[in-house]
Amino acid sequence: MAGAGRVTPPWPAPARPRARSTPCRRRRHSGVFPVVPGPMETAPGAPQGSGRAEALLAELEARVQDVVRASSWWERHGVDCAILALSLLALPPGFLCLRSENVLVFVLGVTILGVCHYTLTVKGSHLATHGALTESKCWSKIWAHFFVEVCTAFPAEYAKYGHVKMHHGYTNVLGLGDSSTWRVPCLNRYIYMFLAPLMIPIVTPLVAVERLSKEKFREALRTLGLIALGLYSHYWLLLNVSGFKSSGSALVCMLSTRSLLAHPYLHVNIFQHIGLPMFSRDKKPRRIHMMSLGVLNLPRLPVLDWAFGHSIISCHVEHHLFPKLSDNMCLKVKPVVSQFLREKQLPYNEDTYLARFWLFLSCYEEFMVQTPPITELVGLQ
Repeated sequence: MAGAGRVTPPWPAPARPRARSTPCRRRRHSGVFPVVPGPMETAPGAPQGSGRAEALLAELEARVQDVVRASSWWERHGVDCAILALSLLALPPGFLCLRSENVLVFVLGVTILGVCHYTLTVKGSHLATHGALTESKCWSKIWAHFFVEVCTAFPAEYAKYGHVKMHHGYTNVLGLGDSSTWRVPCLNRYIYMFLAPLMIPIVTPLVAVERLSKEKFREALRTLGLIALGLYSHYWLLLNVSGFKSSGSALVCMLSTRSLLAHPYLHVNIFQHIGLPMFSRDKKPRRIHMMSLGVLNLPRLPVLDWAFGHSIISCHVEHHLFPKLSDNMCLKVKPVVSQFLREKQLPYNEDTYLARFWLFLSCYEEFMVQTPPITELVGLQ
């Protein structure tokens, strides 16, 4: 198995003049981070055209489909639906814990509500947006409205367009699916990495309102009503179930629970794509090369696996290759996908959370402020 942070190259790299060495580049070449190809990287003997890439993807899809067909409904959908159901059932105890004058019980309540919030808004919204919770299109749409609009306070249609169509359709393609929405060049590294995540619960509904201002009145009104329902329900429960005496204290508690896992949420979204090869829209590689080069897996982390889902944490490569699979199925096909990519000498990017954190902290200007260099793989576009 490849070491953390290393990429198994699909071909021997040709000799070429060395680029000016920077601390970030030196760290990449030391094995801490995958070597990012230069502006033009030629693959000697690489197959021309798309035939080989399509054959590889078809072979991988066949292997994965064999696993899916042999899996029960519980494995395909049940496990993840159960996690979401448990999160909903844990909400009443969480709100009741906030009534206690005991500090430890109060903190337990905040923790329960915070973890449940992220399980519903990240894991639930992500699976619902991809239609991975159920095979019914009607129920998929209903769950998307519930998890994305009521729980997350964001328009479901914009979430589907931005995430499914753009990010998945054009992974790491500059100007389309390059994760540039997460870049805020005006912030320095410490504010971005440590303080900016706390603003996510406030910024999310504000961005939603801005997006809805461009929608048809009827659709915008419906979405705004569902978003308001979710926010007001949270506020009302804090006042009437948890026993908060003032609006200010209830709002502070709302912000606390909704930002409990905001730091890893922001970090994970930048760790798994930014800093990896980026492509131009007219010379992007075929799907299997795009996903194997431009996506990275983190190791399994129990709390984040539960709240965010395997497809966002430890099975992100698998998720980008097979986006309609549930979190549990991504975990199940992970050995098949990793073995196949290594067998075919394709990259399978992995790194630890802490390694990525320190890398982004030290290379913040290069990754989050400057325009990333374009990688071209001759013969694979």
